[in-house]
Amino acid sequence: MAKIENEIQYEWAVKRVEELLPLVTDDTPRTDPNSIELELLSNMVADYSEEHFAIGSPSLMDVIKLRMYEMGITQSGLAQLLGISPSRVSEYLSGKSEPTLKIGREISRKLHIDANIVLGV
Repeated sequence: MAKIENEIQYEWAVKRVEELLPLVTDDTPRTDPNSIELELLSNMVADYSEEHFAIGSPSLMDVIKLRMYEMGITQSGLAQLLGISPSRVSEYLSGKSEPTLKIGREISRKLHIDANIVLGV
């Protein structure tokens, strides 16, 4: 099988990947048959998933909220970090307004968010 063509094949491949995962460790040689099979099936599953179950790109608001969670900061903490008012942060997170270029740079730099995401590229 060179490509997963339907959901039945996809479900089989996912099940097989789950069976192979415990058998392959970081120390398993890349020439090991289980390692080879795992890599091939994982790539095929990923390709099928991307084509059939693709999720749209997250919004800047979603990315900021995730980063806040990862960093363990609140809206007021984010406001302090960016040097803006908590109400402005609330407007950004609710989608009522978008950050200025200056604040966008700060978001990118201080939250380590790719500039392309901040700019909506």
